[in-house]
Amino acid sequence: MRYLPKSPADREAMLKAIGLCSVDELFAPIPAEYRLSRDLKIPRQMAESEIVDYFRQRSRENGEGYTSFLGAGAYSHYRPVIIDSLISRGEFLTAYTPYQAEISQGTLQSIFEFQTMICELTGMEVANASMYDGSTAAAEAVMMAVRLTSRRSVVVARSLHPEYREVLATYATHQGMPLSVASFGDDGRLNLTEFEKLITPETACVLIQSPNFFGSIEDVAAIAEIVHRHDAMLVVSIAEAVSLGIVEPPRQADVIAMEAQSFGVPLGFGGPYCGVIATREKFVRQMPGRLVGQTVDRQGKRGFVLTLATREQHIRREKATSNICTNQALVALMVNIFMTVYGKVGLKELAKQNLAKTAYAAGTFSEHGKVLFAASPRFNEFVVQTKEDPYAINSRLLGHKVIGGFPLKKFYPELGNAALWCCTELTTRSAIDTAVGLVAESERSVRSPKEADVEEVTR
Repeated sequence: MRYLPKSPADREAMLKAIGLCSVDELFAPIPAEYRLSRDLKIPRQMAESEIVDYFRQRSRENGEGYTSFLGAGAYSHYRPVIIDSLISRGEFLTAYTPYQAEISQGTLQSIFEFQTMICELTGMEVANASMYDGSTAAAEAVMMAVRLTSRRSVVVARSLHPEYREVLATYATHQGMPLSVASFGDDGRLNLTEFEKLITPETACVLIQSPNFFGSIEDVAAIAEIVHRHDAMLVVSIAEAVSLGIVEPPRQADVIAMEAQSFGVPLGFGGPYCGVIATREKFVRQMPGRLVGQTVDRQGKRGFVLTLATREQHIRREKATSNICTNQALVALMVNIFMTVYGKVGLKELAKQNLAKTAYAAGTFSEHGKVLFAASPRFNEFVVQTKEDPYAINSRLLGHKVIGGFPLKKFYPELGNAALWCCTELTTRSAIDTAVGLVAESERSVRSPKEADVEEVTR
């Protein structure tokens, strides 16, 4: 049952069981001034049908029938209906931490298969299960590199998701980890010449994102060569997991920190999501989170166990590698089901659809405005620079049931009136044409007097 209401008889029985006569007696230890002496100011009770109707109305306010071009680390992809059907089963939905292997084989097998598919996808040898999201995975991967190298400083690409950088800065504040920020070039990718100058003998790792925050795909091989030449480690963050269906995984990295939300996890107002760390086997002792392994029992039957658990609940506090106390198993199961349903061929086809729609959108936008970083290869995001403030443009787009791109002025003021636009397989061609037309109309409305004169002469 979803809830268990208590009848007056139930309440009396509960009070009797603890030796009390009334609810007032139960709350007597609380000083009178802190006790509420009136009814709660809440609406009248509603019938179930009224409650369902109320929330349906509220959900329509959240954007029913709208086309969204938002991305920036949280992506709207199609979720096969089988995902919710399977995760709603009691043995998954109510399962707790798999401490006792003998009664947790289903959960353990699910995690094991999740780890296996993540390794196949990323080209790494081991993967954990798992971090809260992509931002905590990136921060934990950096701290893992600090422990492995016994160095303290970190170089971070400015093209990394700005909120990931903020999370890392929070971690670093009391960890004694100086952060240096490496700039991006005219193509939106890491400036290799400038970034190498930031690496010192105290640099533990370099943290980049590919595809980066602007959707540009970094030259991971070239970056890895520079980083390893300085005996530092390379951590690559992947915020858009679908890109791995077509983009070569960053095998040259030492650690991959990924956000798997794109694989069947709903946007959900910011979470819960599914962060993952994948790395090489030689680094496994410093990998945070849990690792499930496969073994056999006394009868030779296949079984699954917690092979590695590195949080402070399991081992000495000073030896713990993380205090994240969940493996997001239910969310990881969504990812599991998604990868199983699509398979290698399906993921590749899905990535191709994202790539094609983005190419069409970026090309169409470029006919009416300026698309930044157009020279670099990209996945499903691109930056459009306009004359008018993107917030004003987005406000008008909402009237046409279009949610525009993510304004970048807060994090990248030097880009001016720029916004990050995203296309996925759910974005239709007609929606792209509509958005481009509305933005082009906005651009014409804010033309300069000189431009107006030129247009008049042309006529």
